[in-house]
Amino acid sequence: MERGDLPVRRAPLEVDAEEFRRLGHATVDAIADFLDSLPGRRVAPGESADEVRAALGGGGLPERGMAPDELLAESARLLLDHSLFNGHPRFFGYITSSAAPIGALGDLLAAAVNPNVGAWPLSPLASELEAQTVRWIAELLGYPPSCGGVLVSGGNMANFIGFLAARRARAPWDVRADGIAAAEGATLRAYVSAETHTWIEKAADLFGHGTETIRWIEVDSGQRLRVDALRERIAADRAAGDLPFLVVGTAGSVSTGAIDPLDELATVCREEGLWFHVDGAYGAPAAALPDAPPDLKALAVADSVAVDPHKWLYAALEAGCILVREPRALLDTFTYRPPYYRLAEGEDAPVNFVDYGPQNSRGFRALKVWLGLRQVGREGYVRMISDDIALARDLHALAAADGELEAWTQSLSITTFRYVPPGLEPGSPEAEAYLNELNREILDRLDQGGDVYLSNAVVDGTYLLRACIVNFRTGPADVRALATAVTRAGAEVDRELGAAGFTR
Repeated sequence: MERGDLPVRRAPLEVDAEEFRRLGHATVDAIADFLDSLPGRRVAPGESADEVRAALGGGGLPERGMAPDELLAESARLLLDHSLFNGHPRFFGYITSSAAPIGALGDLLAAAVNPNVGAWPLSPLASELEAQTVRWIAELLGYPPSCGGVLVSGGNMANFIGFLAARRARAPWDVRADGIAAAEGATLRAYVSAETHTWIEKAADLFGHGTETIRWIEVDSGQRLRVDALRERIAADRAAGDLPFLVVGTAGSVSTGAIDPLDELATVCREEGLWFHVDGAYGAPAAALPDAPPDLKALAVADSVAVDPHKWLYAALEAGCILVREPRALLDTFTYRPPYYRLAEGEDAPVNFVDYGPQNSRGFRALKVWLGLRQVGREGYVRMISDDIALARDLHALAAADGELEAWTQSLSITTFRYVPPGLEPGSPEAEAYLNELNREILDRLDQGGDVYLSNAVVDGTYLLRACIVNFRTGPADVRALATAVTRAGAEVDRELGAAGFTR
């Protein structure tokens, strides 16, 4: 082809509109068939790493390419035959939700336009849509919609930004210019519960504090941070010349879904002049429920809140979000203005997300989240989150009523329990050691079997089976199937361990 008297370039990656339409129809049909077949599939393939590698095939970079239709069909087969399906109704494992189908289509649309949502001139509509999405998430949680915020990859990055904003706001020197060393012997201290996610260790390590600067505060019998112990530790550190700057409250711990006493922690932070950050990566969306516990609703008074739409807002990976009460705190932490940016400044300037976090080039994560919020609204999310919690409570009740299951904790949509074989009395060191080994083996067997998928928690040294429901496809029949699968596997493993010489 020619355009005027010049040849038209035809790059190997180009696909014309008709071919794209044909490829797209075939791919969407394959995805639709997959979603329809999902309840009848294995939750996990139960394969070894060597088996998956063999299916993918070895060899180096191909010298020549492959027809797009063949390539897409092969990719679909590989993914559907060798993946763990967190959207399966019997996936009860980690806090990774079933993803809203509209988000998959949104990601296709976002990738087709491919805006760089780092600067407004590069992404006018995408920037405004992300700003609206941040406001809507804040409204859903009961957090001030006038806050600043940005979408990031997930909970770690959202919490990192809260950590950095806290350090910038509370360090009594210019930490951006002079760094941590300017403390001159004093130590910046962060205070977290013993149940806090490991992001805090990564933050202290990556940002130059060192993990030994973290103060791990003991928890009570409900796995909640003890406020009295926090006050004592802060007072002792101040007396030693240290510089407390941050308290982290957890709104839904990974192991049990525990919610720290956020209102009391906010009071401590106000009295002590500390930044109050809430890690609500998992549990924060439940603050939207009319019957949410007061401790959870108290996240509204935090200086910053991390929340993951790819957890309990059912968005596809990746989608995390950080909300900061005072937008200026983010700008003070991340803004630089080299001459090549050419970005408008001032109160009426449009949002440039490069100023709100560590990324310059940023993908259009917000569209899939925005589409979900538009599709179902507040009412839809309240209904789905309430259903997940009700199912987790049903599982706890089933475990409590079953003579071979022992119910332990229940908070938000996480239930922990364990299998206890008939005739075994828990409590002695020997019995507890046996039960820990028994339930470890049950978990491995179930996850390899493919009928259900669980994870584990360890509470006060006790190894427990842990079911987390953040899945709009899960129903009562799936919860009952889980309980049945555990008792069946438990009886089998108990017989085998006995035959192998394990003593109760």
